[in-house]
Amino acid sequence: MNDLIEILEDINPDIDYNSYDSLVDDEILTSFELVQLVTQINDTFDISIPAEEIIPENFNSAQAIYDLIQRLEEEG
Repeated sequence: MNDLIEILEDINPDIDYNSYDSLVDDEILTSFELVQLVTQINDTFDISIPAEEIIPENFNSAQAIYDLIQRLEEEG
């Protein structure tokens, strides 16, 4: 989770990612930032996030993003 928080803070350091649960729905993460996030997650965690997984419920909170990463790592 720490690696993910570092990625998020690199994208936008002014947000407390541990307290938000609607990052996409409330447009806290812009579409450009979301693309940056997916790219950095793919590189850092050595996974590939399929397009069908790029939906608001998978990116609305740091925990949801982390859950997605863990699930994709398990599916390998």
